[in-house]
Amino acid sequence: MTNLAEVTDEYCDALWERVNNWGRWGAEDQAGALNLIDDRKRREAALLVSEGDVLGMGNDWPVDPGPHNAWPAEHRMIRAGDDPDYPGVPGLSVALDYIGVQHHGVACSHIDALCHVFVNKKMYNGFPATEVKSTGALKNDLRPMFDGIVTRGVLLDMPRYFGEPFLDGDVRIGAADLEGAANSQGVQMSPGDVLIVHKGRQRRIETEGLFDPNVVGMPGLHPECAVWLRDNDVAVLGSDYMNDPQPNWACERWPIPIHYLGICGMGMTLLHNLDTESAARRCEQLGRWVFLLSIASLKVPGGTGSPVNPLAMF
Repeated sequence: MTNLAEVTDEYCDALWERVNNWGRWGAEDQAGALNLIDDRKRREAALLVSEGDVLGMGNDWPVDPGPHNAWPAEHRMIRAGDDPDYPGVPGLSVALDYIGVQHHGVACSHIDALCHVFVNKKMYNGFPATEVKSTGALKNDLRPMFDGIVTRGVLLDMPRYFGEPFLDGDVRIGAADLEGAANSQGVQMSPGDVLIVHKGRQRRIETEGLFDPNVVGMPGLHPECAVWLRDNDVAVLGSDYMNDPQPNWACERWPIPIHYLGICGMGMTLLHNLDTESAARRCEQLGRWVFLLSIASLKVPGGTGSPVNPLAMF
């Protein structure tokens, strides 16, 4: 890991001025960095499919409570095989279930909408935070994702780069680390890529068991990475953890700067809690760390985010 600057409110204020994309795609834009993914980008990404295999990068529906899952997802049966006959409809024999989740947090694989976080009571492109009502968001909700996000995925294998099986909770990844990993893998970033930063969460769980991130910490990106992400015009940032480290930075106004700088400043949405282990191993087998990536959110008008199962196609 490189030497990294001290993270202060003033340091993050300066980064905000360097990476801010407000007005870049027009005063009323609500798609943010997804504007970087055009038809040409999608066609080029489709040409990456050579093997024909597909890996889902979402994790299992997190129904088990624990230190990593304060708000477990719900899954309950409405009708099941031991009592399948539907009331009032003779001959109708079915299984039915119900699911529900508070998906923000460190357990559920999800994507954030651009209304998820605020800086100085404003969200991406300067819309006021008050545009998110108790009934849902009127600006910067999930709608720009309703037709899917299809582009080139780039996986940076940080444990491989550092020569470790997984990253410990105190690791803070710098911009030079991202660049070094990309160079070591022979990857050249291009505008509109989805960047997946693999940190080895599953290997860590296999070694240490389920852990409380508030106690043992989570690896994450140093705020300086925001400039690297902006310079490379990354459309979406994802990870097998949250993208900010845990514990949060000790700043009064910038506790989660990758969220604030990325979502609110750049309009670059974030993916969290992905299952990246299988994709990382497949990339290593093939000797390439780029693939066609497809992400579909649920169509929830006014939503601040959505559970997802991104598909990596090789």
